[in-house]
Amino acid sequence: QVQLVESGGGLVQAGGSLTLSCAASGRTSHSSAMAWFRQAPGKEREFVAAFTSAFSWTGSSTNYADSVKDRFTISRDNAKSTVYLQMNSLKPEDTATYYCAARNSGTYSAQAVSYQYWGQGTQVTVSS
Repeated sequence: QVQLVESGGGLVQAGGSLTLSCAASGRTSHSSAMAWFRQAPGKEREFVAAFTSAFSWTGSSTNYADSVKDRFTISRDNAKSTVYLQMNSLKPEDTATYYCAARNSGTYSAQAVSYQYWGQGTQVTVSS
């Protein structure tokens, strides 16, 4: 089993920044892919960003949804088994509950059903 704990959500004005953290523990693997998804009220969960082979020292890559490209950055700290999501130039439409997810495979996927492990979510609210 893998446990994921998110933190860092909050209320911010449009144009502001927030950094989310996702600490992984349990039977984590350096080859696991990790991702951030978000879900707004009344909407489906959508892909935000992902690391393939998240904690591998080599061969890892990142992917982003078009809606957040050039504004959000996914990064990691291998020593802490933690993945971060730096969010800049936030917009009201970024308001959602943000979830960290991990999958047993190290390959990229933007499909929520492909991820076996999920955190509890952290709320991000962007005011206009």
